[in-house]
Amino acid sequence: MPPRAPHGRPRKRFGQHFLHDPAVIERIAAAIAPRPGEALVEIGPGRGVLTRRLLESDCGTLDAIEIDRDLAALLHGEWGGDPRFSLHCADALRFDFSELARQRGRPLRVVGNLPYNISTPLLFHLLESIRHIQDLHVMLQREVIARMAARPGDSAYGRLTVMLSPWLDIERLFDVGPGAFHPPPKVWSAVARLTVRAAPAFAVSQAFPGVVAAAFAHRRKTLRNALRGLATPEQIESCGVDPSMRPETVSPALFNAIAGTVKLPSGAG
Repeated sequence: MPPRAPHGRPRKRFGQHFLHDPAVIERIAAAIAPRPGEALVEIGPGRGVLTRRLLESDCGTLDAIEIDRDLAALLHGEWGGDPRFSLHCADALRFDFSELARQRGRPLRVVGNLPYNISTPLLFHLLESIRHIQDLHVMLQREVIARMAARPGDSAYGRLTVMLSPWLDIERLFDVGPGAFHPPPKVWSAVARLTVRAAPAFAVSQAFPGVVAAAFAHRRKTLRNALRGLATPEQIESCGVDPSMRPETVSPALFNAIAGTVKLPSGAG
């Protein structure tokens, strides 16, 4: 039976499911393969089982971001004396990753068993600092990983897929069963490697996020109806896209082409 959290039961409001399976921890560490001089960032280290394994490697620096004050105190007591380790008791959704990269003087390698209840907004927040990130190794709900790696026409293809596509190459590494956690979640998880492209797959239009969000707000609508007020059928057709198509069949590059026809309000972006 896995040990209890230091403050008692894991806190539901933080979506805490603590990883405890040594084989899974080792597989994640092997996938990350830290090297000297690199700047690692661990989001939600929890009880520090992966933290310990990373610090046992020849890593450069490790910044841990933990919102739970009780767990942060535990982590500080365990590794506060290690000059490679820095603890930030903070909300990752509000954390300035770009500033941390500037402080470390190099791109960040982000690692995390991300809470399911904030996984999508956290990925979007990380996109804001994408030019300061080298790669991400994340564990998420298996269905979220499927959405990230989906292709046009797949049932899992959606807003998250399209928004990540210009910036990231996504590789699904392996699945993780509920028994690897305490308490066990009701769903399976998966680990993925997200490698930041040297250059975006295409020059991303300022209107791209708004067009993608509008298109997938009502999945069953055609582009003609979903983008009403943003792009006319004529604008959509000018990009080689049939306005009667549904969003889940349109590639990220074509969404960006449509966005390029949208005139943003003065001062937008």
